[in-house]
Amino acid sequence: MARIYPFRAWRYNPSLVRAEDVVTQPYDKISPSLQQAYYQRSPQNLVRIILGLPELFDSAENNVYTRAAGYLNEWRSQGVLTQDNEPAVYAYAQRYEVPGTPGVFQERRGFIALGELADYDQRIVFRHERTLPKAKSDRLSLLQATRAHFGQIFMLYSDPAQTAEQLLFSEGSTPEIEVTDDYGVLHRVWKVAEPGTINMLLSAMQDKKLIIADGHHRYETALNYSKEHAGNASAAAPERATGALPQPPYPEAATMMTFVNMDAPGLTILPTHRVVHSLPAFHAADFFKNAAKYFAVKPLSGESEPAALMAKLTEAGKSGVTFIAVTRAGNSLLTAKADAVAARLKDEPERQRRLDIVQLHTVILDDLLGVSPQAVANQTNLRYVRDASEAMQQVAAGDADIAFLMNPVTLDQLREVAFAGDVMPQKSTDFYPKLLSGLTIYALD
Repeated sequence: MARIYPFRAWRYNPSLVRAEDVVTQPYDKISPSLQQAYYQRSPQNLVRIILGLPELFDSAENNVYTRAAGYLNEWRSQGVLTQDNEPAVYAYAQRYEVPGTPGVFQERRGFIALGELADYDQRIVFRHERTLPKAKSDRLSLLQATRAHFGQIFMLYSDPAQTAEQLLFSEGSTPEIEVTDDYGVLHRVWKVAEPGTINMLLSAMQDKKLIIADGHHRYETALNYSKEHAGNASAAAPERATGALPQPPYPEAATMMTFVNMDAPGLTILPTHRVVHSLPAFHAADFFKNAAKYFAVKPLSGESEPAALMAKLTEAGKSGVTFIAVTRAGNSLLTAKADAVAARLKDEPERQRRLDIVQLHTVILDDLLGVSPQAVANQTNLRYVRDASEAMQQVAAGDADIAFLMNPVTLDQLREVAFAGDVMPQKSTDFYPKLLSGLTIYALD
C-alpha cells in the first residue's frame, strides 16, 4: 500500500522574495545558459543549491555541496525560507500550451505530499526507466550535505473516480503561489491543512500503486539514503509529531512527491530524440543499406522542416514503429519490418518488442551503429534532445553524424511495462511540463 504523509514544508517567504525569481526547473533540465540566468535572477535562487557552479579552488571543505548546505542554512536563519506551522498537503496545478499544437492548452492537477520510500520488489512503487550511476552519486552528495529535498518525484497513480481532484481543488480559490516559468507554464499551489480533508485523501490513496514518471535517480538516491538511516526509526523528534495525522517512521523514510492521476486529463508525454555523434566511421549510404534488413527505408526528398517531418512521423506511427533518420545526405523514414525485428528481439517480452525505443536502442544503435549499451549509459556517443529542430541542427552543423526523430511512448505502454516490472532505456519518456523545484522543501532536520 502507498503510504503518504502531510508535512510542514519550508517555503520561500513572499515578503522577501518573488517566487518567479527563486524557483527553478528540475536540476537535470537546467541548461548552462538557464543556470546562468537563474544565478543572475536572484541571490536566493534555488539553483545555488540544486545545481551550483563549481569554483576554481574547490576542495573537500568548500565545493558545490558544502556551499549548497551553507545557502540553505543561511536562508533559513534569515527568514528567506520559513516553515509552515502545521502539516499540510499542497494542491498543485499546471496550465500549459501543448508543444507542437499552438493554441491548445491543458491543465494537469496533482498534489505534493511525502511518500514513503519502498524497494521496487515490494510492488508499491514501479520504475519504467534505467538510471545512470553518475547522476545518483551527484544527488546523494547533495542530500548528504543539505539533508533536504528540494524537488518532488513525479508519481503516477490510477483513480477513475478522481477523488483527490474533488477533495483538493475548488473553483475560484486563491493560490498561495502563482508563477509562470521560463516556458510559459502557469504553476499554482494551494496549501490544504484541514485534517479531515487530509485523512480522506490518505485513505483514498492507500490502495494505489505508484509509477515513477520523472525522478528515478532522485528516488533511488533517497531510497538508499533512507536505508542508511533506518536505525533512526525510534529516534524521531517529538516536534515532528502531527497529532491525528500520520507521519513517517523516521524523517529519511519518505521524500517529497507530486502525485498525478493517470485517469485525469492533462498528461502529455513528449518524445526524446536521439542524436548520435563521434562515430569512428559513419557513412549515410552504408547505414541506410544495412538498415534495410530491418526497416523499409523511404527517402524524404525535399522534406526539411521539423514540423512537417514530425507530422509525417506521427501519421506513420499510427500503423507501426517508425523513425525519421536525419543525415547531412538527406532524411529518410524508417518503418519497421515486423518479422525481421521480432526475430532480432525474440528474447525480449512482446510488450518490449513493440516499443519504438527498444527497437531503436537494440537494432539501430547497438547492431547497426555499434553504440553499445555501455556507451549509451556513459553517453559517449549519444545525446538526448527534446526539440526536433535542435536535433536536426546538430547534424547540419556537423556536430552529429545522424539523428533519429521519434514518436513518444504512450501512457498505456508505460503502464504496461512498469507494472510488468520491466524497464525501458534511459530517457524514454519526457513528461511535460516539469515540476518546479523550490515550491516546497522537505528538510530532514
